[in-house]
Amino acid sequence: MTIEIVRYQPALSEAWNAFCANAVNATFLHSRRFLEYHGDRFLDVSVVLMHAGSIVGVFPAAQSPADPTMVVSHPGITYGGIVHDGSLFGGKMIDALERLCEHYRGSGYDRLRYKAVPHIYQSRPSQDDLYALFRLGARRTRCDLSCTIELADRAKLPERRRRGLKKALKSVSVVTGTAQVRALWQVLNDNLERKHGAAPVHSVEEMEQLITRFPGEIELFCANIDGQVEAGIVVFKARTAWHAQYIAASEKAYSVSALDAVFDRATAEALSAGVRYFDFGTSNECEGTVLNEGLYQYKHEYGGGGAVHEYYDIDLLGVQHAAV
Repeated sequence: MTIEIVRYQPALSEAWNAFCANAVNATFLHSRRFLEYHGDRFLDVSVVLMHAGSIVGVFPAAQSPADPTMVVSHPGITYGGIVHDGSLFGGKMIDALERLCEHYRGSGYDRLRYKAVPHIYQSRPSQDDLYALFRLGARRTRCDLSCTIELADRAKLPERRRRGLKKALKSVSVVTGTAQVRALWQVLNDNLERKHGAAPVHSVEEMEQLITRFPGEIELFCANIDGQVEAGIVVFKARTAWHAQYIAASEKAYSVSALDAVFDRATAEALSAGVRYFDFGTSNECEGTVLNEGLYQYKHEYGGGGAVHEYYDIDLLGVQHAAV
């Protein structure tokens, strides 16, 4: 297979999105609709991988905001990687990654940071890129630990979580949809300020924009207590996994274990929808080198196990040639 690397142009947007819709390892985060929501925040250097005039892969990427000599796939999303339809396997994936390295080296970059798609977001096993990275001499520079439930084979909940759910159901009603985004954002803002002196990555206006762009892929599960939103989660829905992008609860919500009712409803709906995994997200600090044990333990109690997010760096000036 002879692969041609084509710099992404807006005229390719529709074809890019259509390709991602049928790829084996894509989520809506890979779509141009999501990537372009960032506006001019990043210098986009994405490419399309072509063979015989057809798209066989796409590679969302941008110049690192912190290092103009480095390309990141992608600094605006949790994971990037080579998105493909299953045709880039074995030696073909090695060749594809070599062509990418040649392209970015020829564009004046020194390093490529590759953020692999975790296996839970793959509709069928598609980790050929990890093998190709190894063959090209890439170095794993970061590893974050997420907690993920396999919904059809969930670990038994400990007594503390069962008690929490029983308590929550006495005073909490769970509401779904997106209409309560502003009420939840107030809880989220208060929660982050109180605990960490921080603010959400997305403003409420940005989240409303994303909901408008992805009405079928973003949903809220909110806990109402006495008619007031006191807790909730924002769920990003992929084909194989639902991900809790934001989790927030007020002091009042914590006092009645409101999140237990929220997660019970969200995981039940995910299972009913035929989704395999429910992902709580990572619990790391300091570029993955510190694990927030308390947070990870809390997520683990809902019946989950570990799934990793891996980052690899390739020295484009000294990349190894991998004979297939």
